[in-house]
Amino acid sequence: MLDSRSIALYVHIPFCETKCPYCDFNTYAGIESLIPDYVAALGTEIRRWGGLLDHPEVGTVFFGGGTPSYLPPDDIGSLMQAVFEAFEVYTAAEVTLEANPDDVTGARLGSYLESGINRLSIGVQSLDDRLLELLGRRHSASQAVRAYTAAVDAGFDNVSIDLMYGLPHQGLDSWEQTLSAAADLGPEHISMYCLTLEAGTPMSQWVDSGRLPAADPDLAADMYLAAEEAMERQGYRHYEISNWSQLGKESRHNLTYWRNQPYLGVGPGAHSYLAGSRFHNVKSPRVYTQRLEGGGNGTAPKGSLSDERIRSVPVVETVEPIDRRLEMAETMMLGLRLDTGVEAVTFEERFGTTLQHAYPDILHELESAGLLVTSEAGVRLTGRGRLLGNEVFSSFFGADEPPQA
Repeated sequence: MLDSRSIALYVHIPFCETKCPYCDFNTYAGIESLIPDYVAALGTEIRRWGGLLDHPEVGTVFFGGGTPSYLPPDDIGSLMQAVFEAFEVYTAAEVTLEANPDDVTGARLGSYLESGINRLSIGVQSLDDRLLELLGRRHSASQAVRAYTAAVDAGFDNVSIDLMYGLPHQGLDSWEQTLSAAADLGPEHISMYCLTLEAGTPMSQWVDSGRLPAADPDLAADMYLAAEEAMERQGYRHYEISNWSQLGKESRHNLTYWRNQPYLGVGPGAHSYLAGSRFHNVKSPRVYTQRLEGGGNGTAPKGSLSDERIRSVPVVETVEPIDRRLEMAETMMLGLRLDTGVEAVTFEERFGTTLQHAYPDILHELESAGLLVTSEAGVRLTGRGRLLGNEVFSSFFGADEPPQA
């Protein structure tokens, strides 16, 4: 668990060799010429925040995207150097880099380890070549297996793989075969996400036009239940709705999000949550880079982390203060994703009121519906509640301002 004084750092890499047809993240293909200036700008933002926040302690670093492994390894090294200069990085910090299987080579892996990366998150998505082609992925199932093996052989002892289910033309048998093959690899961590088609993505348009079949929610639910059973048989802890891990290998970075604790995001479109405010950067990598050319502009005003100080970073686009009611609702929504749920003592220490005092009617209704379990220790989702999580989470956002105890 992170120290209460530390923050988590997210570093966004928006480049991809090709963009997958289901992806709506802030990522781009065909702008490789921008990489050198972008890396310099990103280093500038990292160092600026280090000075603005007085070089805080960082317990986790996460390079996400996009495709961080698409960058030259030396660029990852220079960005890690900027992180070490700007922040007090824990000796035992978890430092993750997302990687595509076809980018994973022995030379790259050695460079990552030397720069301070100690955890890989490999975007496998499927171990069915037919589905990988549908998803627009550049790798094959055999390449994914080789990438995982190469990472372990290089010395990584904390490797996560991502898998997707609820895909067009994906049957339950195919999914169970992927689960079995993934378990045979024995990664320390597995994330499994149901395909969500966002408006405007090519795959969404293919479904709308009839080129691909629409999702079958009942089949997706069966796939989720199959994942739960398969992972339980292999001894994985189902510690979050979409994530399983071996003992002690939970994603410490993502636990920061799920516990609604402070984090800083750098790079275009990156979001942050610090000092009671949520804010995000301009989305365009080109505009982002231009605003930070020459080291940025302006001098940060002194004092606490006010809106004025946040906006002194030239790439920050919006700042939203988070009031007590919203912070409590978000803490419930995020915390209930965990197998431990929302702990009563932690909630009361944070908000000065008990769970039962804050949400008496909502907790009673959800428990009566078989979606929540309440106890002196706190509240958590039932198995049915995990399947209907969005319905549970939305309940807390319609609540009135919870009273002080």
